[in-house]
Amino acid sequence: MTSADNDSRLPSLAGAKWLIDPATRAVFAALLAEGAKARAVGGAVRNALMGTPVKDIDIATTALPNDVMRLAKKASLHAMPTGIEHGTVTVVAHNTPFEVTTLRRDIETFGRHARVTFTTDWHEDALRRDFTMNALYCTADGTVHDPIGGYGDLTARRVRFIGDAHARIREDYLRILRFFRFSAQLGNGVPDAEGLAAAIAEKAGLANLSGERVRTELLLLLAAPVAVEALGVMDAAGILDPWIEKPANIKRLARLADIEAVLKREGDPVLRLAALTHDKDLTAQARLQNQLRLSAAEAAHLTRAGVRDPALEPGSNERAAQVFLYRHGADAFIDGALMAWACSSDPPDDATRTWHVAMPQRWRAPELPVRGADVLELGIPAGPQVGRVIAAFENWWIAHNFPCDPERARDKLRELARL
Repeated sequence: MTSADNDSRLPSLAGAKWLIDPATRAVFAALLAEGAKARAVGGAVRNALMGTPVKDIDIATTALPNDVMRLAKKASLHAMPTGIEHGTVTVVAHNTPFEVTTLRRDIETFGRHARVTFTTDWHEDALRRDFTMNALYCTADGTVHDPIGGYGDLTARRVRFIGDAHARIREDYLRILRFFRFSAQLGNGVPDAEGLAAAIAEKAGLANLSGERVRTELLLLLAAPVAVEALGVMDAAGILDPWIEKPANIKRLARLADIEAVLKREGDPVLRLAALTHDKDLTAQARLQNQLRLSAAEAAHLTRAGVRDPALEPGSNERAAQVFLYRHGADAFIDGALMAWACSSDPPDDATRTWHVAMPQRWRAPELPVRGADVLELGIPAGPQVGRVIAAFENWWIAHNFPCDPERARDKLRELARL
């Protein structure tokens, strides 16, 4: 599909909640006050046209960066020159940040960093973006503009690079991961052939990406609706090789995704990463965590998802599951039970495993009924002996099915304190 810049056949976004929000209107009003033009661009327009939630709102404008700063100040809005050398100013209205970027065209590109000049040509600005579906613009009144025919690709759920796919990738090799991520999030599960060929040809550049940027894209991809299909293609093409040792366990990932779907659970990206990689040894796991710059919480999540324990299998007795829940918590139990399920041959709708995974909903682990102060009151001096008494009491308490009788607990504590 080829669209004119202002094609009357395109749907209107007039009345869209995000577009008529007071914060959005305030930024548009400030930018338009002295005759410059401004349009929302990228993800907000794309998502609105697809009927999916709009989060961040980016705005493109013909106003030069210093004028954006001045116009924002004149409208009593806060403005920060977050990337002013590349034309970007962050404008804050009603506590909501908007990235406002002057229309640009590249003079020279070298990786992520390009030497740009500013322009008033919307078509030139569109040509320097990544995918056609991200080069859709929308004015304050909801009129959609499509300088390069991205709407046709959007309606076909086709993620297609703008212009020469090789050139777009060389501008920023992260676009290879974004290509697969958008294909998994918004596409139909079949990568664009030209884009796929270019991604494979240019994949050596992935080795130079920072772990933080890769982590963000990979976790978003793992959570996507057709992540399994996209990751299968990536694994076969060697796209995952810089971070995940072959063979990635696509089959187990697919089983986990099917189980999550039947249970109506949102895809958990870290759990899915564990399903993809947990055949690796501890050294490989540590390397993966370091390469992807996982947060401490994400690293702990990845590690606990790899725990193997008989209590996570439905064949164990309920007492064993309760003890695991008490010692490790509900999240660890659910992660472990789901992974055990994905490793098995049981179907995604297996009733026994469904019942087992739901154990934390049926039984809440009680709190240990004694504290250090209780031991001190019995005459035990402060120090290691207090911890030993509490540990002995906890072992007894667990072994006797978490008794809740306070008197019985006090009697046992006194007995242990005398030993």
